[in-house]
Amino acid sequence: MQAGRSAQYWIDKLDLAEHPEGGFFSPVFRASEQIGRDGLPDRFTGNRAIVSSIYYLLKRGGFSAFHRLKSVEIWNFFEGDPLTIHVLDPLGGLIEKKLGPNFDNGESFQVAIEAGNWFAAEQRGPGEFTLAGCTVAPGFEYEDMEIAQRKDLQASYPQYAEIIERFTRV
Repeated sequence: MQAGRSAQYWIDKLDLAEHPEGGFFSPVFRASEQIGRDGLPDRFTGNRAIVSSIYYLLKRGGFSAFHRLKSVEIWNFFEGDPLTIHVLDPLGGLIEKKLGPNFDNGESFQVAIEAGNWFAAEQRGPGEFTLAGCTVAPGFEYEDMEIAQRKDLQASYPQYAEIIERFTRV
């Protein structure tokens, strides 16, 4: 990491704001082209941008709470320490995906999360932050995001009650 590039440096430089799921974000791109409602799966209620993207920063000790999207989300590693993304799939499995620069440690520069999967993220390592990019297709709309309620998610995935407790706020 270059001198001066702390979490606060990136929060200021990229004009990041607090994200409802945890961490900090700033919109980067939203395609002007739209996919019409009739060209989307039934889970969408209206037209959507073809794609959208954000910068996302997670500080040490913070987490992105379990949430799910109606769209696919692709995470890209930019700087800092790796992340672990915990994914609860619809079949009842728990998958840990590692986002980071150390391929010898099972990390990858890019991680994809399928639409409808519950997922949460935590920063790993001794550093103070992870800076990533998140790309969503079809483009992100807040109405397409659901933040998990602890009791409801634990009822659906009782075998993962402990990890759900760690990565939910309510």
